[in-house]
Amino acid sequence: MFYTIIIVLLILWVLGFSFKVGGNLIHTLLVIALVVFIVKSLL
Repeated sequence: MFYTIIIVLLILWVLGFSFKVGGNLIHTLLVIALVVFIVKSLL
């Protein structure tokens, strides 16, 4: 489940860079997904 969310957020992040859409929201979601991934990996 978490891996799917991370992949979707990475795709949206790349599209955000390509089309200048989303701005800070995409970056914030990417950071949250990264933190969740790290926490899940450590537990």
